[in-house]
Amino acid sequence: MALDLGKKLRAFLPRRSDVKFDAVAGLTFAIVNVPQAMGHALLATVNPVLGIYTLMVAVPAAALFTSSVFMNVSSTAALSLAAGAELAEVTADQRIPALVALVLLVGVVQLAAGLLRLGSVLRFVSESVMTGFLNGVAVLIILGQLGDLTGYRSTFANSVGRALDLLLRLNRIDIPTTIVGGLTLALMVLLLRTSWRKFAFVLAIAVATALLAALSLPALGAGEGWQAVRVVRDVASIPANLPGLVLPSPGLLLTMLLPALSVAVIGLVQGAGVSQAYVNPDGKFPNVSRDFLGQGAANIAASLVGGLPAGGSISGTVLIIGAGARSRLTNIFGGVFVAIIVLLAAPLAERVPMPALAALLIVAGFQGLRLQSALTTWKTSKVSTAAMVLTFLATLFIPLHFAVLLGVAFSLLLHVFRESNRTEITQLVLVPGGLPEERPAPTKVPSNQLTMLYVHGSLFFAAAKNVEDLLPAVGDSRRAAVALLLRGKSEMGSTIITVLKRYAEALQANDGRLMLVGVDLATRDQLARSGALKVIGEENVFLATRELGAAMNQAAAVAHAWLGQPPAADPR
Repeated sequence: MALDLGKKLRAFLPRRSDVKFDAVAGLTFAIVNVPQAMGHALLATVNPVLGIYTLMVAVPAAALFTSSVFMNVSSTAALSLAAGAELAEVTADQRIPALVALVLLVGVVQLAAGLLRLGSVLRFVSESVMTGFLNGVAVLIILGQLGDLTGYRSTFANSVGRALDLLLRLNRIDIPTTIVGGLTLALMVLLLRTSWRKFAFVLAIAVATALLAALSLPALGAGEGWQAVRVVRDVASIPANLPGLVLPSPGLLLTMLLPALSVAVIGLVQGAGVSQAYVNPDGKFPNVSRDFLGQGAANIAASLVGGLPAGGSISGTVLIIGAGARSRLTNIFGGVFVAIIVLLAAPLAERVPMPALAALLIVAGFQGLRLQSALTTWKTSKVSTAAMVLTFLATLFIPLHFAVLLGVAFSLLLHVFRESNRTEITQLVLVPGGLPEERPAPTKVPSNQLTMLYVHGSLFFAAAKNVEDLLPAVGDSRRAAVALLLRGKSEMGSTIITVLKRYAEALQANDGRLMLVGVDLATRDQLARSGALKVIGEENVFLATRELGAAMNQAAAVAHAWLGQPPAADPR
């Protein structure tokens, strides 16, 4: 036992030769993401320093528990926007306690999902729905920054409404604010096309901060317009110290439960995408459920310092890998270096112009657009396209937690629709001395013959109507034997069993019989408990065996004997 524990510990710890690479990657992450985290805090409608605290605590906490070595768990635009949508209606004095309760509950939900090994559940959230949701979030992020970018404060509550209001009142924008924001935006776009792209955000923010500070100097004779451009310290102060412990208010936990559930789902879906996109150094894919656990631990830790909700960050993961990360120590170094930056450079962070942060978030929003995925969905399926568009519109115009739950409902309905429409019934014709041939099922069962049918697809309740329509009609056919192959079709449910009972009764009314072939014990018990076994007849149920085709041959022999025909007669 001690040897196994030591082996696991050595596997967790980085090699000494990797430490310097992890330190450089961690420092790169800290420098680039401090301004971005401040922007995320603004999306969440809270003090920008809370975004920095999130990096300081959540990033290293997740690194200790995730299965993914490289996954960076930090603040993301989608999570921050979702949190901000929930906090927007909360009074200013209750906003931080509400955030603490929200993030704590997000962590608890994600931790429970990890412990219950629910990683496989996310396969029911379709790609089309997530594409619609994430594109909607990206558009909301872009539109939501136009006020800080231009200095025009619209009174509309919805981001789309504020953007339209701005277009109608372009004469009301603040020129100095728009110049700072526009220059920052242009500089970021240019730097992202160069070898300095890893540092595009931090360099553009630094240039904008220095430029505004210079233009605001009275010695330069600048007008009051430049001095009126809002900076971070106009919104909130950034203390040059480490965060203190913050405890949740029990009275807010129940209020934030539903929003926390939707925010947790967003984080888990984003994290699962990161988990499956980047393999570990041993070449194996991470365990998604254990990554859930790591994200839960990160959010619980973030809640204790009043931080933002954190989740698997694609941009953060790409950044540290590109910067040379070798082990999970990179994310631990990242948190440490963020703390050092706060202690040494808090006064500088307070001078960052708000339009510059707005420009950063606009670029991040454009980077978050999944246009190729949307185009692929558009070309692939009308049903998937409808789900994508509906989720996209819901994200733009209704509260985000309802949009998330609506998206999950769309996914489940889409799954049910697809599975029910994949059901198909074909005929298997036994060939003497050869293998069975598969042909289209007849529209009507022939009299005095064995018709062997095979069911493709699922037999759950939503497929029942489709199955009943696909079964060959009985009509006036006499003495027809129909063998239905059900190997692997366990737990059929009462709706399908009712369909089989009706079909058996229709055949029996014309002196025919329905035979169920390849039935497992669980399905046979279902038939017995529901009373269908008495209707169909125990002699007409043939249990599955280890030998493939044995039950089918047994049923065929019984049917041919009943019909008075030689075995494997070919009805052609």
